[in-house]
Parts: sequence; structure tokens; C-alpha cells
Amino acid sequence: MQHLILQLSYLIGSITFIMGLKMLSHPDTARKGNMVAAVGMGLSIFTTIFLYRYHENGQMHNLHNLVWIFIALAIGTVVGTMAAKKVQMTAMPEMVSLFNGMGGACAMLISMIEYHHMSLEMVANSSYHPGTGIMLVIVLGMMIGTVSFAGSIIAWGKLNGRIKDRTIPGGQALNFLMFGGIIILAIMVVGGFGDAASQGYLFYGIAGIAALYGILFVMPIGGADMPVVISLLNSFTGCAAAFGGFLYGNPVMLTGGILVGSAGTILTILMCTAMNRSLKNVLIGSFGGAKAGPAGEAKAAGNYKEISLSDSAVIMAYAQKVMIIPGYGLAVAQAQHICHELEKVLEEKGVAVSYGIHPVAGRMPGHMNVLLAEADVPYEKLLEMEDANDQMSTTNVVLILGANDVVNPAAKDDPASPIYGMPILEVEKAEHVIVNKRSMKPGYAGIENDLFYKPKTSMLFGDAKKVLQDLVSELKNV
Repeated sequence: MQHLILQLSYLIGSITFIMGLKMLSHPDTARKGNMVAAVGMGLSIFTTIFLYRYHENGQMHNLHNLVWIFIALAIGTVVGTMAAKKVQMTAMPEMVSLFNGMGGACAMLISMIEYHHMSLEMVANSSYHPGTGIMLVIVLGMMIGTVSFAGSIIAWGKLNGRIKDRTIPGGQALNFLMFGGIIILAIMVVGGFGDAASQGYLFYGIAGIAALYGILFVMPIGGADMPVVISLLNSFTGCAAAFGGFLYGNPVMLTGGILVGSAGTILTILMCTAMNRSLKNVLIGSFGGAKAGPAGEAKAAGNYKEISLSDSAVIMAYAQKVMIIPGYGLAVAQAQHICHELEKVLEEKGVAVSYGIHPVAGRMPGHMNVLLAEADVPYEKLLEMEDANDQMSTTNVVLILGANDVVNPAAKDDPASPIYGMPILEVEKAEHVIVNKRSMKPGYAGIENDLFYKPKTSMLFGDAKKVLQDLVSELKNV
């Protein structure tokens, strides 16, 4: 009966994960979907603690050390809750990277602990050797979890500015050598080469090389590619968790890992497709890592022009259609709520307002969608890049809020640019383009933007929140 209840809880947990993931596909149900999946996870955790039994020395045992388990749960709950409540939208990408890294670390530790138990058994009984399948699952879980953990920590450091892009001479060749070494050592461990002691050296050697590989793998990736890398590392963590589910025969852990791994992989592919680049090119091309050179610099003859708040308000108030292009600058200023107020003021004047969303705008997948959903912007107003570009030629005013690289015409016009070939929001097709930036400095990818010097473009300098607040005030007086 106890085993039946446990398996039923795992079934319920798996179903809630699938339901939650489905509900996350739309902002109206995303919060509820998150809660549904969390309830399923909580049910699975507590039934495992109280009902799971394992076989040892010919007898069945319940889990012990419950005090330590609940202390760990309490610490994790408090830290996670405080971090989630205090994090700003600007820090959301690095928090996602950090939490994802912790998932990878858990999968890594699970594999290491299980290998330690098996190595003790091999020392005590020289004739004992775990099955090839079990060893393969342990090694794969440890390898992928370690790469995810190390890579996610580097991504976290890069996103919050603690770690700069570093391109090591011969780094790509070194990565290929390390990857090949990991595969060879993994084959030796799974195949049972050598005695228990030498097997242990090989196993932990794999962990060390995998950690170094994760660091060097992410270190040279440029800023513009970080959303793709975060998505890829997320899929790694899901795969590592799925191997843990295989190892323990735990259906809910297996289901959760497969969902995360497959969803992360699909999202990575979709983002690469949207950028018109292959995943291989993202991983070894260091796109965005190189700073602007002669090809990316602004044209010497180009001169930008400024526009006042009052003129901006008049142009927007008498427009028929306005499209807002949100970028990381909007998140930095925490201006999503005042942006929504601007939208409502314009609509009261009969202006149709929409938002053009580039798939890699911001610092993580879906960053702008999350940002605007927090301000209760209707989902129907968020246009995907293709739809936004279709409407650009009939748009009177485009207001760009802190976006740089996703509107840079160099992606279409300059073969020497690092972002050449990436689809962009074609804002230059609109009648007027107003760009809000703090200064003329390049964006996160370090590339100058020729759009700012185009005849249709006017620069509106200042912090996005303050500018939008003043713009709303001006519009109310028009």
C-alpha cells in the first residue's frame, strides 16, 4: 500500500509538471501553471521522504537522517524565497543562471555519491561490478551536470559584470581536446578498465576536466549570444536530472528532467533559427565577444540629431500607429510600468500601440515578455519579430527603449559586422524612429549602431523611466 501511494504521487507529480509547462505557454495562465507544477513537486518530495523504502543487507529501510533533510529543505526554502522576492528584473537573467547552475550541481553530486557507494562495494567485493547501463547513466549525469554547473556560474558572473569575456588563444582546439579526453575517460570508466582505485581517479578526473570545459566553453561567448547559452545550459541541467531519474528509478524526476531538457533544447534551436545562425556558430563563433572595429564603427560623416520631449509627445500624439521596441535599458530603469501607462495614454488619444519583441532582446530567453507581463501589458499587444516587421512600414512612430543590437542595420548591410546575418526588427521602415538611450555608447554586444545616424532617427537621451514619466506628462497636455 505504501509503495502504491508513492507511485501514485509520482504520477500526479508528472502530470502536474506537464500541465504546468503547458500553462506557462501563455502569460494569462503562467503564474497558475507555475503553482500547479510546484504543488506536484512538493507532493513528490514529501511522499519520497516519508514513504520511500530502499533495500540494504537483505532488508527494507525507510529514509533516515530526516532532521538533516528538513534542515536542508528549510534553508533552501528560505534562501530561495528571499532571493525570488528581492531580485530585480535587471538581475533576473543572472538569477536564472545561478539557480540553473545549482540544478546542475545537484545532478553532479547525485552521480558522485552513487559512484562512491558503488566504489566502496567494488573494494569490499572484487568480483562486484555494476552494470554497464548504470555506470553509463552515472558518468553521463556527472559529466553533463558538471558542465552545466561550471558554465552557469560563468554565465552568472558575466551577466552581473563580475566576469569579462575572455578569448583564450587556441581555446577552440583546447575545448575539442578536452571534450575528446572526457569521452575517452568515460569509455574507460564505463568499460571497467583497471581496478577500483584507478577507476576512481578516472571518474574524478572526468569531473575536473568537465568543470574546466564548462568554464572555457562559456567564457568567450559574447553578450548578444547569452540568451542562447542560458537556454542551452538549462537543457543540460534537465538532461542531467533525467539521468538521476534513471538512476533511482524515479518517474517524477525522470519526467521533470526530460521536460526541462527537451524544452530547453527546442528553445535553443528556435532562438538560433530566429538569429539565422547555427548552434555550432553560436558556440564557437564568439558572436558579440569582439568589440566594434573599423567595420562596426559609426560612419565618420554621420551625425545624430536629438529630439525634445515636447516634440516627441506631439509626434506620438498625432500618430495613428506607434510601436514600442523594448530592450535591456527598459529593464535596467525598471520602467515597464510607466511604459504601460504611456501605452494607455496614447490609446486614449486614439493611437494604436503595439510592442515589437525580438527573440534575443535582453539577457535571457523571453526577457522582454516577462518584463512586460509584470506590468500587465496585454499579451495580444506583443508582436513577434516577423509580425512586427510586417507592420513596420505602416507604423508612424517607433519608440526604441534601450534596445541596440536587435535594431542594428549592420546585421543586414555590413558583411564585416559580427552580427551580420542576424534577423533584426526593421525599424528604419517606419515613418519616424525615436531612440531612448542614456548615451551614444554601443550596446551589450559592443557594436556601433548606424541606425542612430539615419535621417529618420532622433535621439531622446536619458534614463528610460524618467524620460517616459516626462513623456506621459507632456502627452497629457497635448
